Amino acid sequence: MPKIGSKLRELRRRRDLGVRELAIRSGVSHSTISLMERDKMSPSIDTLGAVLDALGTTLTGFFSDLQSSLPYTPFYSAADLVEIGKVETISYRVIGLDHPNRQLLMLQERYAIGADSGEEFTHAAQEAGMVLSGAVEVTVGDQKKVLRAGDGYYFDSRLPHRFRNVHDRESEILSAITPPTY
Repeated sequence: MPKIGSKLRELRRRRDLGVRELAIRSGVSHSTISLMERDKMSPSIDTLGAVLDALGTTLTGFFSDLQSSLPYTPFYSAADLVEIGKVETISYRVIGLDHPNRQLLMLQERYAIGADSGEEFTHAAQEAGMVLSGAVEVTVGDQKKVLRAGDGYYFDSRLPHRFRNVHDRESEILSAITPPTY
């Protein structure tokens, strides 16, 4: 997994901000920012997004700069997948984050028992996926269906959508989103 801490620290210093000032601007605790900068924690998308917003950049901009500095290979071991979710609820592991000119967001998604993506959300993309194990209730617009291992979906992400694990164990999805939203 690429280390993001030094890049975060560099952005903060370039803007002449202390950790506490960045904490106030982002709404993220100074201790969390410190842990992120020392690569002692893998932040959620929301947390990283709030910090990057306070630093005047986006997730896409942050990772595109990071991508160009990483050596490229078409193969990824499990340890190479970058976690951008919350392991204890919904884990989103990015496959191929360092691929040059990436046009696709490929994710291994793991949903803990009872995990729910929350309120329906939208973004400008298309997404497809296949349930690898378990059972996930997928809501797209006014349609809702429980998908089980081997079942799949494909929809316009501008429609409100939501995912919820309805299995008595962890559920797993392999998904793709284009264009990449992060």
